Amino acid sequence: MSPIAVQLYSVREQAAVDRRAVLRRIAEMGYGAVEPYDAHLDPDGLREELEETGLAVCSVHAPLLDERRATALAAAAAIGAPIVIVPAAPAEWFAGRQELEQAARTIGEVAREAADHGLRLGYHNHWWELEQRVEGRPALEVLADLLDPSVLLEVDLYWAAAGGVDPSGLLARLGERVSHLHVKDGPATLHGPMTAVGSGEVPIVDALNTAPGAVRIVELDHCATDMLQALADSHAYLTGLVAAGRVSS
Repeated sequence: MSPIAVQLYSVREQAAVDRRAVLRRIAEMGYGAVEPYDAHLDPDGLREELEETGLAVCSVHAPLLDERRATALAAAAAIGAPIVIVPAAPAEWFAGRQELEQAARTIGEVAREAADHGLRLGYHNHWWELEQRVEGRPALEVLADLLDPSVLLEVDLYWAAAGGVDPSGLLARLGERVSHLHVKDGPATLHGPMTAVGSGEVPIVDALNTAPGAVRIVELDHCATDMLQALADSHAYLTGLVAAGRVSS
């Protein structure tokens, strides 16, 4: 099983002050990997700091839908990421079948460019891909059918729930296309503050058991409590589930 990771967007404020110290703290919590979101800004410095702290890179979020694409792909490859992920696409891309077909073509073009760098491509959801329905189904599921089979999916459990979809049911329908999970918790609303994993309303255990092979990445977009403590508590909760046999390792 891949090590539990942290999406570094969670600690953007702390990393702006001292990124090296934050990465060291994440490693001390027991995390084994990270998912950067801004590697294109300083790939060499980030790679050096990750090597110092022993943290692997499970994937990278990158600005792939604008003029920064080439720089972002080169940076992802430079820091050793196996997968680069589109963090979001505009809500209007999910308004209907025609829009989804165009979205699939655009993402397919990015996937081909990523392959030139030795990278696979993934797509990460927010709530609007689930809240909007096309042909009676959540738009994300229709997009998944239209995408090139090489494109993977990173399902954000919190935003799936906030979009009105049961995360476990979604994972079951998407099947092996799901390679990564954003594991986050809270009230499963659009604006409520997120919490340490295990202390909110998102059905975490069911979701992890539905996609046992997916990489588990803790992300808290914002938090009502101390962010670093919430990340530490999240790691303790997830490892505790494994120790108790409630989810697989």
